[in-house]
Amino acid sequence: MPAPLAVQLYTVRDALAADFEGTLRRLAAMGFVGVEFAGVYGASPNDAVILCRDLGLQIASAHLPLPLDDKASQVVDTATAMGIEIAVCPWLPPQRFTSVDDIKSVCDELNAAEEVYRSRGMRLAYHNHDFEFRPMPDGSLPHDHMRAFCSPSILFEVDTYWVVFAGQDPVELLTDLGTHAPLVHIKDGTGKAGDANVAVGDGVVDVTAVVAAAQAQWLIVEFDRSDSDIFAALEKSAQYMLTQGLAQGR
Repeated sequence: MPAPLAVQLYTVRDALAADFEGTLRRLAAMGFVGVEFAGVYGASPNDAVILCRDLGLQIASAHLPLPLDDKASQVVDTATAMGIEIAVCPWLPPQRFTSVDDIKSVCDELNAAEEVYRSRGMRLAYHNHDFEFRPMPDGSLPHDHMRAFCSPSILFEVDTYWVVFAGQDPVELLTDLGTHAPLVHIKDGTGKAGDANVAVGDGVVDVTAVVAAAQAQWLIVEFDRSDSDIFAALEKSAQYMLTQGLAQGR
């Protein structure tokens, strides 16, 4: 059976800010099984959980800051309130991935954050962009160094479009990561810098091959930006994934 289909709520951030409940209702009606949070857009975590439960939407995961500063308790409490198993580090500055020593420093922070989450029964995953897959001067990839320096318990949320954008093969990566990539972002586009994302199946990503290679618990549709109506693009993406048998819907 294919993995269930979710949507990263960053995709509809403006709509959520304007109408949180109405936006979630529209997403549920499209056939998405779950959502991945990136903030709660004015709602409390508890209210967000209750609304998702009422709509039959599961919370697949959430993008959250690393729980390493004076807001650590708040971050972990938010993750706990959402009932998630995996908290995702969504982004760290690209300048921190320019040398092996810098990458090791990043991984030291991720390892410390993972210990915090594990103490509360959760796991940490790291979400990539393109810069982790741009070759360094010696030809090695920052992501390869991350996998060497990170604790084996740290997971990866593979953003497949960014891997393609950087000139690498997401199928090879997902095959290599196996169950260490339980969350997979399904995103598509032209592959050209500056272009907005397009509906899944309309761009350069071989989505069928990506899904076949993934050992995912969730397949998560995401748009960073769309030049068309975002709800129409999401509807088309969901229908592509579901009618092609690539993901499980509601």
